[in-house]
This record gives sequence, C-alpha cells and structure tokens, in this order.
Amino acid sequence: MNLGIYLTRSARHWPDRSALVCGDRTWTYARLEERANRLASALVRRGIGPEDAVASLAWNRGELVEAEFALYKAGVVRVPVNARLGRGEIEHILRDAPVRALIFDEAHRADALAAIAAAGTDCLPVALDAVPEEALAYDELLAEGDTAPVAVDTHEDAPAVLNFTSGSTGSLKAAVQTVGNRLANMRKTLMNDESRPRPDTRYLACGPITHATGMVLLAGVFGGSTTHVLPAWSAEAFLDTVERERITATFLVPAMLNAVLAHPGAADRDLSSLRSVRIGGAPVSPQRLRDAVALFGPVVAQGYGLAETTSVVAGLSSADIARAVAADPELLQSCGRAAYDTEVRVVDEQSRTLPPREVGEIIVRGPDCVSRYWKAPELSAQTFRDGWVHTGDLAWMREDGYLFLVDRKKDMIISGGFNIYSTEVETVLYEHPAVREVCVVGVPDEKWGEAVKAVVVTRPDTAVTAEEITDFCAARLDRFKKPRSVDFVPELPHNRNGKLDRKAVREPYWAHTDRRVH
Repeated sequence: MNLGIYLTRSARHWPDRSALVCGDRTWTYARLEERANRLASALVRRGIGPEDAVASLAWNRGELVEAEFALYKAGVVRVPVNARLGRGEIEHILRDAPVRALIFDEAHRADALAAIAAAGTDCLPVALDAVPEEALAYDELLAEGDTAPVAVDTHEDAPAVLNFTSGSTGSLKAAVQTVGNRLANMRKTLMNDESRPRPDTRYLACGPITHATGMVLLAGVFGGSTTHVLPAWSAEAFLDTVERERITATFLVPAMLNAVLAHPGAADRDLSSLRSVRIGGAPVSPQRLRDAVALFGPVVAQGYGLAETTSVVAGLSSADIARAVAADPELLQSCGRAAYDTEVRVVDEQSRTLPPREVGEIIVRGPDCVSRYWKAPELSAQTFRDGWVHTGDLAWMREDGYLFLVDRKKDMIISGGFNIYSTEVETVLYEHPAVREVCVVGVPDEKWGEAVKAVVVTRPDTAVTAEEITDFCAARLDRFKKPRSVDFVPELPHNRNGKLDRKAVREPYWAHTDRRVH
C-alpha cells in the first residue's frame, strides 16, 4: 500500500492539467509528480525510510504539497509543524519525533536552526529560500533524486502523519494518523457528493495546509481537481481569489467566516462560482450560518471532526442548512449526522449510550479514527478506550440522529450548581445585530463559584451597552444563563489554527485567584 500512487495515476491521466496554484506559480499534475518523485528518491538515497520522519515549518506554499506527496511515496512519516509555534515547541517536536530532516522557509530560518541545534538530533536542515551555510537548499536535495515513480510499500497501520496539537494544558501531543486513517479520510471525502473533488473542482485552501485545510489534498489529487493555496489569509485575499479564479469549493473556520461576513465589500463580489463552502474547526452560530447562506447562497455546509478522527465524523449538508433556514431552525444548532462509516454515540460517565436529548460526551469510532498519541501511553489510555475515541466534547442527539454540540467538558460553566454551556449563550448573542464576535467564559464569583461573562467584539459603527446585551439574553435564555457582566474588546484571541482561544480569554479573570474551577 502506498498513498502516493494516486498522484502517479492522476499525472498519467491528466499530465497537463493544473494540480496546484500558489501565488503566481502553477504546477501541472506532471510537474507535481516529477518533483515529488525527486524529493522522495533523494530521501530514500539518504537512508531516510519508514521508521523516520521529515518535518516542515513554513507558511503556506506549494513546496509543502510537494513534500506531502513525496513523503507518502517514500513511506516516510510526515510531521507538519504549525508555522505559529515557538522555538521551544519546535525543539520539543524535534526531540520527540524521529525527525531526520526539517524543511523550512526564510521566515522560520532562525527558529528552525536554533531548534535543530538545541535538540541535538541527527536532523538535516533544508532551506526553501535563502540558504545558510549549515543548511542544504531544497532544490539541491531534489537534484539528488530522479523522476522515476517512487512507491515504498507500507502497511495500513504504519504511521503516516504525526499531527501535533496543543492539549487543554497547553502541552503538545501528537495524534498518530496511520496510512489507513488517511486512506479512509480520502474515501470519505470522495463518497460525499458535496465535497467530492472532480476535474472541474477549483478548491481554495485558505488556512494552513499542514492542518485541517489541507486534509482534502489527497482526495483532490485522486479526483483530478485544482488546489489553489492562499499564501496568507485575509478576507480581501479570499474574496479576490474566489472572484478571479472562479473557485468552486473552499473551507473556512468560523473566525475566517466572521471576517468575510464583516468585509464591507463582500456583498458586491461575484461569488457565484462557489458550489461548496464548508465551515468547520469550531462551533458556528446559527445566525452566522444564516448570514453565510445569504452571502454565498445555498451551498454552505458544516462538519465536526478532530485531529484524533483525521476527518469529519459528522456533517450538516447544504440541503440540511437550507431546510433549517426555511423550516427547522433548531437544526441550525446541529453539527450534523454521522458521516458514512463513522459511528457516533453520546454517552454518560460509564460509556452507556444516553437517550435522545440528554447531554453526554461524544465518542466516535471508524477507520479514520486514530488509536494512540505519540509516546503518550497514559493520555492514549484516557482518550482511546475499547476502540472508541473519547472526544471530551459534550453534546446531545436528536431523535433523528442529528448531533448538537453544547461545550467542551472543560469549558462548561458551573454557576450556583447549574451547568451552563458557553456555546448556548454565544448562539443567542450572535443574534444581536451589534455583535461581530463573542466569547462566553466563567469568571470567579464569591457567591456562585462562577459567573457568566460575555467578552464581545462589536460591529463597526455600532453602539451597544452591557445592559442592553444582558437584557437581550435575559429575554431569550433562562435568567441564570444570562451574562452577569460584559466586557467589550477590539478583538478576541485566536489560536494557531484560527480557532477562538477560550483559554486565553478566560485566563486573565482567574490569574489572581487561589482556587480555579477549571
């Protein structure tokens, strides 16, 4: 088994078709295949094989796609390092994983070289841009290889990707995504009529292609589509690219969606080429889904998944969302139903399946679900039990199988003995016309233990008071759920993948307390 064979096959079928576009550069399928083979064979000749890993540390660029397929071909484990990680975290990854080479861009040269030196491991520095004395040029490494197809045989249980993400404590952990997990992810994407890449698909990768945005690259190559990689995110660049390149499909995290919806010229752009706009990576409010449908048309879908599941495990189709907007408003709060061969359950503390509409933890299993974290047996034992991934997400399931997220276990607010789900309060706040973005957290309270606080970013040229915000919520929620206080801020923090960083919002309010609820 080798995941790189799909690029080889597509290059044979469509050699002159555009496979990849980034900035002013274009790769045909033939060119992408040629450069991936060169890199794969060069790594093999240097003795880097299936027991080894190669890491990448760069902002979005085409060479990251070349490297992904080269590593599939060579059977080498891929370690995509988030470009926003600090030097110490990069060093940790190099020490933790069997990284034999680190490919980096000019923006990360200092951190890459310092981390390699500090880690003290046998790691080859490979520079994509200006080449320091202690590094090898990326193109020189490719010149060591040749263009003959490479397909090192691998087993479906062999690690393909170590996906390092921050846990709830802030420490890095790596979900071990196997060859079989990645293959299952590809099959699932191809089985979905809305997301299935075809030769006429032009997919815009807006976020880091090393993470969720790039999860469809393998399926895209299989289907003969063209992937447009956005070098740097901005709402303006997104709108320009969709309009100019006649993009047909894209993926946005909610923070990106908020930015596009807030762009003053968005409604004047020609976005009619879009056939699929998928929202994921974090919960999205019903109001924002309505706004997205108003802007993009009835092509908006959303999905729920984790690094531990490799891909989407539940989805709300564009037809579901259109129906919800027209006649089933409750459904707009759902993240969808189980996707294809994934099993999804909502369970209690003893892992017993709960009846409809009772809140419990989501657990999932399927061929795309990973079974362990890298070098973390205790954490693995907590998360992966009896073949199920215990997500740490709280939800309830409707009688017809639709799943409704309510919160992370660790984010649930307990005030006066009542459980309050931050996302429920945020859903109401997003309906206020002055609210652009909001984060609801629990803050210390002597009487109640925790109190609900809303931290709000308002829309430009709007004026609203804290009292108006709390009154708005009081009219729509049980009174114990309404915010007890409101702070207005110019912007909210987001983590390295563009998700709202709830922990960073909460931290200042608990910084000087002796007892912490979470």
